[in-house]
Amino acid sequence: MRKPTKSKLREWMMSYLFLLPALAFFIVFVVYPMLRGIYMSFFDYNITSFEFIGWENYVTLYHDKTFIKSLVNTIVLVAVAVPIVIGFSIFVAMSIYQKSEFIRSLCRGIFYLPAVTSVVSVTVVWGWIYHPNFGILNYITGLFGLEPISWLGDPKTALMAITVILITTSVGQPIILYVASLGNIPKTYIEAAQIDRATPGQIFRKIIWPLLMPTSLYVIVITTINSFQCFALIQLLTSGGPIYSTQTVMYGVYQQAFLLGNFGIASAMGVILAIVIGVISIIQFKYLGNDVEY
Repeated sequence: MRKPTKSKLREWMMSYLFLLPALAFFIVFVVYPMLRGIYMSFFDYNITSFEFIGWENYVTLYHDKTFIKSLVNTIVLVAVAVPIVIGFSIFVAMSIYQKSEFIRSLCRGIFYLPAVTSVVSVTVVWGWIYHPNFGILNYITGLFGLEPISWLGDPKTALMAITVILITTSVGQPIILYVASLGNIPKTYIEAAQIDRATPGQIFRKIIWPLLMPTSLYVIVITTINSFQCFALIQLLTSGGPIYSTQTVMYGVYQQAFLLGNFGIASAMGVILAIVIGVISIIQFKYLGNDVEY
């Protein structure tokens, strides 16, 4: 095998030297905490003890009805939010793409605003919208003769209310990406299909959707991961209630680690969540990424 020349070695060394700051940051703040969390999940780790207990934390979580409930809530949240975010983003992007540049830019700014606004600010506003006595949502439903609803205080509606907020804060970036991707689709493809009398539905299924697949794959994976990690909305609005109806795995990690001091259990919950996210991401890449060039 031919040995690299001195100039090639110097080039590699300079390349890695430039990568060193970002690589060091990644190792210290991502890789090490991840490995440390896996390590801690095998210990009875709290303020007073640090004892190796093997798989006992995972067995405890397996029999913990609250954790199972939080895992189910998280999966429901993701299963509802992600398809709606994708469908709504594509619909909005296709609706505004044909408009003038001013209208297109205005709409992109409006829909992207929640994504760059403080989560706390957005959550406080939604808290007032959902207020059972003074909220504008109950005022609107009252105009149709409906009784006021405690949107965040009723187990039947609390998770749905959180899902709505999650959707509104998640559509900004996908809309921007889809509008940009639509601009990369050659107009000749669509014009040729129209000449062949293809319906709008056929044009979307056979031309637009396949060409949007690289963007869709990215949006689906990122939106799924962000939805699984939903925490701030839960903490600020419901604290997992009522009756654990909005309890998620991420909020459970926060409770166990920072409220109860059970760092071993919290680490095990984080590992399980990471595994679930990893498995779902692999499935998404397998079934949606066949025609995507990396």
